[in-house]
Amino acid sequence: MGFCALIAILVLASPVARVFLLHYQKEMTMSASTAVIIGGSSGIGFATARHLLDLGYDVTITGRTPEHLMIAKKALGESVSSFLLDATDAAAIVQTFARINTFDHLILALGNSKGGGPFANAVLDDVRQGFEEKVFAHFACAQAALQFLTPGGSITFISAVSAHVAMPGTAGLGAANAAIAALVPTLASELRPLRVNAVSPGVIDTPWWDFFPVQQRAEVFADYAGKTPVGRVGNAQDIADAIAFLLGNTFITGQTLVVDGGLSLGH
Repeated sequence: MGFCALIAILVLASPVARVFLLHYQKEMTMSASTAVIIGGSSGIGFATARHLLDLGYDVTITGRTPEHLMIAKKALGESVSSFLLDATDAAAIVQTFARINTFDHLILALGNSKGGGPFANAVLDDVRQGFEEKVFAHFACAQAALQFLTPGGSITFISAVSAHVAMPGTAGLGAANAAIAALVPTLASELRPLRVNAVSPGVIDTPWWDFFPVQQRAEVFADYAGKTPVGRVGNAQDIADAIAFLLGNTFITGQTLVVDGGLSLGH
């Protein structure tokens, strides 16, 4: 009797066997999948690393702060590879990918809060820094990774809802995130069969908001939760789930998945 026939009999015979088969299928599907997360030492990147590990991926993370990277690696476990990387350093990006070598999926979880605030008072140097650390870093990382990504793999950018929603005070942030979103369909067409997608988070409770004092941050979150149909702000796991979906669905490319709890419906 062949292995497949034996499994079929077991599935029909026992609920426990069905659980075993699902686990076996997950192991067979995911064991060879490798993911590199640039900006994986905190926030959305860290949550994505943890989630992909649970799904059976081999995961490599990078971070630009040694302390954060060390803490993240300790929390994620010894199976995770980690590299210190400043994604604004083009030479360092190339060197890091050469050390990582071949992999299947690139997740770019980079960004900062530079460029926010009323347009009339926006500081051009802050907006420029926002582009340097978000747009140019995403662009450079994706470009440098091409020679190491497997043809059936993917690139997933992290944009933000400010790219799609007219929210006062986000002109600088929105411009950078819109630039990220604009890359997606072009690269999906140009880099085929490599899949290229993006996730556009809404208001997510991560260290990105640490520039606010604790009480003010709580008030901001409460305000956004009241504007959001689901009645809450998001968390990093919400975005990690969306990223994992895009990695696993091989029939989606050129798309930006807005994960904002419905916030954009009110704008």
